[in-house]
Amino acid sequence: MYLSEMKEGQTGVITRVGGNNSFRRRLLEMGFIKGSEIYVEKYAPLKDPIELIIKGYHVSLRVEEAAQITVENVRKGVTTQV
Repeated sequence: MYLSEMKEGQTGVITRVGGNNSFRRRLLEMGFIKGSEIYVEKYAPLKDPIELIIKGYHVSLRVEEAAQITVENVRKGVTTQV
């Protein structure tokens, strides 16, 4: 499943980060690494962008950017933030 398909309150594990070289590198530098747990905090009122929590910090991505990230083990309503 793609990160852009997750609903608010779901948690998943990143399995793949796609995109062009510079965009992919920027995501990797921000902690979007294979095996990292990611939580969908909320969507903006018009469903773009998405607010995410990864490695304890909040980050927002456009839906088209989130579609470049593949996740698995998606769980609903599980929060593991510190």
